[in-house]
Amino acid sequence: MKAGIVGLPNVGKSTLFNCLSNAKAQSANFPFCTIEPNVGVVNVPDPRLEKLESLVNPERVIPATVEIVDIAGLVKGASKGEGLGNQFLANIRETDAIIHVLRCFDNDNIVHVDGSVDPIRDKETIDIELQLKDLDAVEKKLDKVKRASRTGNKEAQKEEAILLKIKEQLEGGISVRAIEFTDDEREEIVSQLQLITDKPVLYVCNVDEGAAVSGNAYVEKVKATVANENAEVIILAVGTEADINELEDYEERQMFLQDVGLEEPGAAVLIRAAYKLLNQQTYFTAGEKEVRAWTIPIGATGPQAAGIIHTDFEKGFIRAEVIAYSDYVALGSETKAREAGKLNVEGKNYVVKDGDVMHFLFNV
Repeated sequence: MKAGIVGLPNVGKSTLFNCLSNAKAQSANFPFCTIEPNVGVVNVPDPRLEKLESLVNPERVIPATVEIVDIAGLVKGASKGEGLGNQFLANIRETDAIIHVLRCFDNDNIVHVDGSVDPIRDKETIDIELQLKDLDAVEKKLDKVKRASRTGNKEAQKEEAILLKIKEQLEGGISVRAIEFTDDEREEIVSQLQLITDKPVLYVCNVDEGAAVSGNAYVEKVKATVANENAEVIILAVGTEADINELEDYEERQMFLQDVGLEEPGAAVLIRAAYKLLNQQTYFTAGEKEVRAWTIPIGATGPQAAGIIHTDFEKGFIRAEVIAYSDYVALGSETKAREAGKLNVEGKNYVVKDGDVMHFLFNV
């Protein structure tokens, strides 16, 4: 799964990417610093994995991961190819979710592409460009569907009605993610269109160190503006996070966090938020050779979870042995959980719960 970091040029995207991935994407005080998208595979912080490691003492531990993409900054006119618009829009279309960075701090030493700090204006600039790009895609699709609709094709007529609804909303400045559809409409038609503004979004309010805990007036404006979008908003002092990230000593990092008033690095909060944004959850496998976190969509069944390990596991699924994480930790081992009757045998219809410790039986 892949989340793309987007925003206007020079709002802190590459600095944030560096904090998340420890990969040194170029970061400088001028627009278009990032040309090609930087990609980093980021571990999802999960204290449950550490607890399982302490109980099992495996040879290795493998965490769940999220792929983070730092995409070139977008400017007005990107939907028509201005700046690096076409490249930006192609890159963002390939992601599963959007991390939208908004500058929410004043600093005369850091230039803003529009000459002043206004996160609401910045958000609208990007929203408009993405909506225009989606509108172009919808209109092209509509031209094709209308021809089939005129012949009396019921499916085409249904699709035409949905496309017209989307077109009207986009023209009114409404992103697709904020439009109401039935589950069938979304699954059969809307999701197939792969529209950019239909992707889930997490707004990152980039603040200065003094606002790292409680935010500021800019942040409050952002929260009010996105209240009807069903979107997440988090506060992150990206520059401060970069400073913390440079410290190699764990104790020094903890002292820095305490001085700022944070319990953990904001980057860890963001990674977990991105994981949630992608509608993902974790199950574990735990043995002497390996303790591992596996990523599955929320609502996945036992066979689907097994298929993440290997497709043969899903094809030949027989059953799953499942221990709830809380039971595993309370009892201290798989053996003790089994003896206490806390190991459940589940079939093909079992819906995996977040944190399940699982073992699969299969036959191919």
